[in-house]
Amino acid sequence: MSNPPFGFGLPDPDKGRDNESSGGQSGSGPDAFQQLGQMLSQLGQMLSQAGSTSGPVNYDLAKQIALQRLGSEGRMGFTAGEESSESAVRDSAHLAELWLDEATILPAGATTTAAWTARDWIDRTLPTWQRLCDPVAKQVSSAWMQALPDEAKQAAGPLLSMVGQMGGMAFGSQLGNALAGLASEVLTSTDVGLPLGPETTSALLPQNIAKFTEGLERPKSEVLVYLAAREAAHQRLFAHVPWLRQRLLATVEEFASGITVDTSALEQLAGRVDPTNPASIEEVMSSGLLEPQTTPGQKAALGRLETLLALVEGWVDVVVADAVGERLPGAEALRETLRRRRATGGPAEQTFATLVGLELRPRRMRAASALWKLIGDRHGMQARDTLWTHPDLMPTADDLDDPLGFAERLGDTGALDDGVDPIAELERAERARRSESEPGPEEERRDEGDGENGVAGREPGDV
Repeated sequence: MSNPPFGFGLPDPDKGRDNESSGGQSGSGPDAFQQLGQMLSQLGQMLSQAGSTSGPVNYDLAKQIALQRLGSEGRMGFTAGEESSESAVRDSAHLAELWLDEATILPAGATTTAAWTARDWIDRTLPTWQRLCDPVAKQVSSAWMQALPDEAKQAAGPLLSMVGQMGGMAFGSQLGNALAGLASEVLTSTDVGLPLGPETTSALLPQNIAKFTEGLERPKSEVLVYLAAREAAHQRLFAHVPWLRQRLLATVEEFASGITVDTSALEQLAGRVDPTNPASIEEVMSSGLLEPQTTPGQKAALGRLETLLALVEGWVDVVVADAVGERLPGAEALRETLRRRRATGGPAEQTFATLVGLELRPRRMRAASALWKLIGDRHGMQARDTLWTHPDLMPTADDLDDPLGFAERLGDTGALDDGVDPIAELERAERARRSESEPGPEEERRDEGDGENGVAGREPGDV
């Protein structure tokens, strides 16, 4: 991992040099204890200001820091002169949906279209960020607790709870700073490639889009329609492919569950740190000694996530290109601009790598786009989109390397017969998912009877 995840950010090296330049000493002696007293006093103030929020991440602090960094950009609502932006977003989204109807079998997925400010984006996406970040923070915290020797745990006693609260504050501070930077850059609610916003809500950020449009030499209205089409295409996938949203988020959680910490690092840490010398702590932190280890299981989860995100982005790329066609003169230029924006590791990728410890590889998006284009050309739009009905039908990482072979195998298996109704397949998959999670009357009566016979713990499907 090129960027250490939660809790492993490095301290500011300028702080130690500032103390030295002001006449203070960073070594041992009375000054060191005075600095320690000041640090504990400041820590107490921070803990009291952070509130009683429990959990691995202090999200109240994260939101507070993010809004403070945004400043005027984080205000709620638009000014009178910007009210037209909301109308323009709605009109652009409506036009984009009409065009997309001709380019995909998936119906419109958004029931609400919104123009968000940067603050709106933070408010609406924070619940999803919580789901993404909690597993990472919990695993990092528990890994360090488990790695502590029993003697250290007994000696720490009540301080362990304070350490946990400090960790939640550290994670919250890191998240708040990252979200502030991202909120001032993202163009839509799906800019990261993940379903961050509320379900069935299509959202664009007019203020950020206006900044993005500067220097493109394209009319703002044209850029807005193109981005609205991308957002609407994402929403169609997330709304009508029942397994997709859960699979994306669950894969991130799976990656987080594999985080481990090298316990031998604690022994090295104990031998290299002088508690009275802050400079020694700074040296250890900057050495990378505390960075968690990447396991084979994590690498496998990362590969699956990269492939799935590439397939989502590639499909959206192809469908939007087909939808706008020659309707927008600058469509191809905008398409390439957005491709390069993803490929150069923009703020979305960098923030995701820092927060969750996952570094995405946008280069796979071009391969996925070529694959979806080939399938559509050979087998038609209906066959292309039918593949989303079940995860087992989806292309794999190997298929991205051999799109021609995948397209040929589809034709050989006969899985894409014209007699298949893809919309009915999608609806059938959704009904099946709901029926699995909601037991019917017979199951409920059987469960009651099983409880009387002392076998209530029997798993579904057991005989």
